[in-house]
Amino acid sequence: MPSLLDLRRRIRAVKSTQQITKAMKMVAASKLRRAQDRLLSARPFATEMLRVLNGLAARVEPDAHPLLETRPAESAPVLLIVITADRGLAGSFNANVIKAASTFIAKDAGGEVAVGLVGRKGREFFVRRGFDVRYEAINIFQKVQYDDARKIAEAAMDEFVSGRVSSVYLVYNEFKSIISQRVVIERLLPIPKLEIEAGEQQVDYLFEPGPDQILGSLLPRHVETQIWRALLESSAAEHAARMTAMDAATRNSSEILDSLTLYMNKVRQAAITREIIEVVSGAEAL
Repeated sequence: MPSLLDLRRRIRAVKSTQQITKAMKMVAASKLRRAQDRLLSARPFATEMLRVLNGLAARVEPDAHPLLETRPAESAPVLLIVITADRGLAGSFNANVIKAASTFIAKDAGGEVAVGLVGRKGREFFVRRGFDVRYEAINIFQKVQYDDARKIAEAAMDEFVSGRVSSVYLVYNEFKSIISQRVVIERLLPIPKLEIEAGEQQVDYLFEPGPDQILGSLLPRHVETQIWRALLESSAAEHAARMTAMDAATRNSSEILDSLTLYMNKVRQAAITREIIEVVSGAEAL
């Protein structure tokens, strides 16, 4: 049975931990509001650009631009860009992305896979296991900028256009709500084509200037925008996951404190009762 001193020390330790988790929850909530505002302002443009470019890709020849060229998976490795956080204490946020990436590599890639790693947690996992790493970016989520997305996009496009990879995929946590994040795996390159449904009216585009100039400008910007959206989604989802995890930790510490306090009171009461019995027994002996 632990002594009263041990119990008091443990209660102080739990209270200290509870103060830390409360503070982390408040910080995560503050960062989430800012990240959510940035995401909601960027998401409509990225979504509409994806729709237009996917529709455009369905109506031009694959050789109209190198970023539209479809290659067999056996021709070169698939590049999987894995977006995780730089820190832990966010529940299953990082584990879910790593698990989805591992499943894709093992079952869905259809060939060899190289990885591009964004975030320290993903880097620690894949580098330690000896994967072919083509790109690394860590410590960008302290203040994620569009330039970060541009650098990742340039590295991905260079790998694809040079033929060193056959396709490029993204895996990241999509922000749905404070209590819900969804792991997404989506193809980035070659730019996927929308399926034209039966009966749907086909739109013919007139290019001015020519399609080479327009696609040469739009397609790289499209890749940057989709990566930028994925970074913002992951950033908001990380703060939401950390806020939820710290809230759960705070509530759990309250339950532990109640349990420890009750147990300490029982131990103290037992000690008092034992002392009273000893005093009474001593008085009767006299």
